[in-house]
Amino acid sequence: MIRVVIADDHDLLREGVTACLASTAEIEVVGEASTGEAALELVADLRPDVVVIDMVMPGIGGLEAIRRLRAADDRLGIVALTSFFERSRIQEALDAGANGYLVKSVDTDSLVHAVRNVSLGHDTFSPEVTRALAQRPTTPDGALDMLTARETEIADLVAEGRTNAEIANELSLSIFTVKNHVSNILSKLHAQTRTEAAAMILTARRGAMAEAVAD
Repeated sequence: MIRVVIADDHDLLREGVTACLASTAEIEVVGEASTGEAALELVADLRPDVVVIDMVMPGIGGLEAIRRLRAADDRLGIVALTSFFERSRIQEALDAGANGYLVKSVDTDSLVHAVRNVSLGHDTFSPEVTRALAQRPTTPDGALDMLTARETEIADLVAEGRTNAEIANELSLSIFTVKNHVSNILSKLHAQTRTEAAAMILTARRGAMAEAVAD
């Protein structure tokens, strides 16, 4: 069972999200909050697997709440649910620690899929968000060539959406070692988040494939 907390200051939206998720047997909404502070308290008390949180709320707001939630638990699934899908807003949420970003027009199936995905440690985005992320700057020239063989191997798995634990298991490495490699990859690619790094890697790989086909 995936235990979820919903945080949004609009009662109608909270009720709608709760109803959508409650229609799925594997998901249980264990609490609702209308402010960032209340969300922090609920999560501390209830220890859910996933938080679905609005970016704009009274008090400290959703963005600061996401930062504090992530600082307190790096395994918590955090889905930002918002009306905004500008690239700068998305990046703010990702930098704060969200691993999901959905616009409020999302349908029930996509919402359930997102909650399920982030509970497993995967990133998930609305199509509008994916398009916005695709507009981010491309990989710096030669950056991928600077990666070691092991970093390249891990970078490809990051681009596939694998978690550190999954990468560690597949490559028979410790999670600590994987985290160090991922940190080095982000530094060499000048990426602020693993999601941004994944987008850069995929873009570079597609470009290389296109050149190979052209040749």
